[in-house]
Amino acid sequence: MDVHVADHPLIAHKLTYLRDKRTDSPTFRRLADELVTLLAYEATREVRTEPFEIETPVAATTGIKLANPKPIIVPILRAGLGMLEGMVRLLPSAEVGFLGMIRDEQTLQVSAYANRLPEDLNGRQVFVLDPMLATGNTLVMAIDYLRTKGARDITCVCLLAAPEGIKHVESEMTDSDIPVKIVVGTIDERLNEKGYIVPGLGDAGDRLYGVV
Repeated sequence: MDVHVADHPLIAHKLTYLRDKRTDSPTFRRLADELVTLLAYEATREVRTEPFEIETPVAATTGIKLANPKPIIVPILRAGLGMLEGMVRLLPSAEVGFLGMIRDEQTLQVSAYANRLPEDLNGRQVFVLDPMLATGNTLVMAIDYLRTKGARDITCVCLLAAPEGIKHVESEMTDSDIPVKIVVGTIDERLNEKGYIVPGLGDAGDRLYGVV
């Protein structure tokens, strides 16, 4: 498993305001959108391309375009929706699927309640969006589900991660022959007893869309 921390002053700047409890939901959504676009540059460094013949106003030349089959972006509902536009802005030709997962706040266990994905992901590069890599249970379940659909190239994009969550995902990937890459804005100190990242930014879903 490859973990890439996107160390950039603009990312640190936007994360600071995301963390601030005084930041309202509209501002939080805008900052998350901008931050994901920055992370997407790192996440798509190895996106597959193919040669493409064009003519400039001066001469013929060979460029590149995204290869087929198209990549697919999979936000994990509901908080992952707040990352979708930032990712689509960089990959407008990508397709979009959805995974609905929920965590029991008492047991910290994750269960799936919805999905909208192609039956066969073989040959597709999959980009999973989830703001918080906390315990790692959600990401592990999402990766396992995508693998059952044939996914063999998975990149996970997260705003924040906890060391415990990264360790858990890595332990679950030990015997896997499928490359998994995680791109994060930063790795925080730890998890608290409730499974929240410290210092973190609170519940990403609630801060994006309010408490419902």
